[in-house]
Amino acid sequence: MSLGPLIVQSDKTLLLEVNHPDYAVARAAIAPFAELERAPEHMHTYRITNLGLWNAAAAGHDAEQVVDALVQHSRYPVPTALLVDLADIMARYGRLHLVADDEGLLLRATDAAVLLEIKRSKRVAPYLAAAVDDLTVRVHASDRGNIKQALLKLGWPAEDFAGYIDGEAHPIDLREEGWNLRDYQRQAVAGFWEGGSGVVVLPCGSGKTVVGAGAMAAAKSTTLILVTNTVSARQWRDELLRRTSLTTDEVGEYSGSVKEVRPVTIATYQVLIAKRKGVHLHLDLMNARDWGLIIYDEVHLLPAPIFRMTADLQARRRLGLTATLVREDDRESEVFSLIGPKRYDAPWKDLEAQGYIAPADCVEVRIAMSASERLAYAAAEESDKARLAACSPRKTDAACRLATAHRNDQVLVIGQYLDQLEEIATRLGVPLLTGNSSTRERQRLFEAFRAGEVSCLVVSKVANFSIDLPDAAVAIQVSGAFGSRQEEAQRLGRLLRPKRDGGSARFYALVMRDTVDQDFAARRQRFLAEQGYAYRIEDADRLAGPADRDSHM
Repeated sequence: MSLGPLIVQSDKTLLLEVNHPDYAVARAAIAPFAELERAPEHMHTYRITNLGLWNAAAAGHDAEQVVDALVQHSRYPVPTALLVDLADIMARYGRLHLVADDEGLLLRATDAAVLLEIKRSKRVAPYLAAAVDDLTVRVHASDRGNIKQALLKLGWPAEDFAGYIDGEAHPIDLREEGWNLRDYQRQAVAGFWEGGSGVVVLPCGSGKTVVGAGAMAAAKSTTLILVTNTVSARQWRDELLRRTSLTTDEVGEYSGSVKEVRPVTIATYQVLIAKRKGVHLHLDLMNARDWGLIIYDEVHLLPAPIFRMTADLQARRRLGLTATLVREDDRESEVFSLIGPKRYDAPWKDLEAQGYIAPADCVEVRIAMSASERLAYAAAEESDKARLAACSPRKTDAACRLATAHRNDQVLVIGQYLDQLEEIATRLGVPLLTGNSSTRERQRLFEAFRAGEVSCLVVSKVANFSIDLPDAAVAIQVSGAFGSRQEEAQRLGRLLRPKRDGGSARFYALVMRDTVDQDFAARRQRFLAEQGYAYRIEDADRLAGPADRDSHM
């Protein structure tokens, strides 16, 4: 019997002992196919899902690797029935293929029974046309996306080999003077291009935009890039102008204030889903040119209307970029079926070990409520407790104390309740950025922060995504979107660009003890724990400043 760190259970849950010497090796072995659910101090709980197994299969892993990972690291014999079940689930990926012929689209099965099952499904039948033979049936070409969604829900994910139109050709080359694509960026571009569509998962700060540029250079066609906000759009534009042969005349912005459609057009999700009298005014942009490539930045945030449009764009190459495939709305299956499966995934700690992202120290700061706060919290309605905990005056005090202690570092104070953020900014005497700040003001302050003219910024959720602040060394999170794992990952990601002095980053999460705030924190931290980041817990009353912390710990 092995004394490994892993306990494999027949309900597809995995228990991983954190303090075991082989913890890190086992975690890396199961990460491609298992999702972390709970991460308390000593024993982490993972779950194996069908979608996780199919994503692993799409990324090149096979059932033998999954079985070997479980058997090799398990403390007890792995249930044989579970191993057989996992192999059967993974074998479902690839049993159906979408292919093209001169007359349109075909769905081919590797055995007749599978095809018969799906033909009898009321979910799939509307998308099928005439049978060709016992293993092949025609599919309405316009339903390429719809049938992939339906088949996934039925438990038979289809591999899409129907090919892609090249779109309108446009010359795009990488400028490689003074820089080169890193090995993992080349692998990411190659993995995407070989698959034709899909998602690349890379940590914040590791160059997802550069991967996008590499894909554009491979496609050499008109490209539509969808981003989260105008600041992100302009960062994409600047990076493309710096990294590629594109000129300012070839790159357009399509946002609330500018409507330029050019060979490379960068549009915000917000403007695309904007409605007037119930009608999406700008969805025609998706068909405004013969796009050869569509890039979805922060694909885990893709709004529902964009999914619906993407179902009609399956003949276009599609690249999703993200730091995490986690979606809080449980629509990961739609990313899989409509954007594509995971084509490349670089573990955060691997890139840290290679020096491509900064090491990070994650600290959960536990704060006790005062007696009067405890009484008010206990008497409050359930719907009010989250805000009471998040906006405790003691949390505001702790945030100000930490920011002051790190006065010699570049600091971000991040939260979501504006009145709390306004008070912190006023007490610290530093700028505040919120959703109400103009794009020009955001760009001005971010540039001042990058230049070191401003050493501390208090920011709302506007800084969660696609903000390039390479010198940020400390983040103090005072409040967040309840149990959002994706937000936690994005906020830590603000700090991960390598530091000029080679130093590490520090991420503080302020948490009110014995409240729902503590429960939310445990959920929020799951994704980072899966990536190998351990939160150490400190009491707010015993926090030391950065200069003397090492002597107290």
